Amino acid sequence: MLLLTVFLVLAVGSYLQRVSGMGVGLVAGPVLAVLLGPVEGILVVNVLAFINAALTTLTVRKNVDWKKFAVIAGALIVGIVPGAWLVTYTSPAWLQILVGVLLLVALSVTTFGQRHVPQVDGRAPAAVAGAVGGFMNTLAGIAGPAITVYAQAARWEQRTYAATLQPIFMVAGALSFLAKIAMGAGDLAGTDWLIWPIGVVAMLVGLGLGTATAEKIARATARRIALSLAVLGGITAIVRGVMALSGA
Repeated sequence: MLLLTVFLVLAVGSYLQRVSGMGVGLVAGPVLAVLLGPVEGILVVNVLAFINAALTTLTVRKNVDWKKFAVIAGALIVGIVPGAWLVTYTSPAWLQILVGVLLLVALSVTTFGQRHVPQVDGRAPAAVAGAVGGFMNTLAGIAGPAITVYAQAARWEQRTYAATLQPIFMVAGALSFLAKIAMGAGDLAGTDWLIWPIGVVAMLVGLGLGTATAEKIARATARRIALSLAVLGGITAIVRGVMALSGA
């Protein structure tokens, strides 16, 4: 049942990411945090998100804004280090709650607050978005919402923004994973090895379907689906964390 769930959430997440720019972290992050625990689950997401973003980057590389990528990706580590520290010294129950709350707050801002975000330009706002994205990716496997707020403020064209997210997700996934391993926040020694081949196959299926239908599916529609699934996952993570604290 676990492996089937992993396949489904990664296939759906990979499909939505190819179509809209975000998906794997939003959909798989909260689900795997509940199934595997907030530390191991997000470590798995970091690895799989890196692989998925690498595969997706190959299909959209001509639309990547490499200058903005360099600024945002370079700032990720500023948020990743404190995020890894927090994962190391916070109980699993509180981490689940934190993952859920952080996800719901980020989604609220990206969904309801975008229209109120003032226009910005220059490198500083991009770097801030990178630092916040790095922190969120380390805790919850979701760098996308922070970059989305910046993209709205910078009036970043959707196609270029969605493409540039992919190499950013690659760097975020790799650095978040390495930082947590280096600080002893967790490991994958007990992770079922079948998750890796099943995860890769699921992402290839999702990516293939997404590439075939990208021009037929509205990006806004795919994004709404991803956000809706992420909300459900975030609520579930909070409930599981509260139950663990109460001893239920």
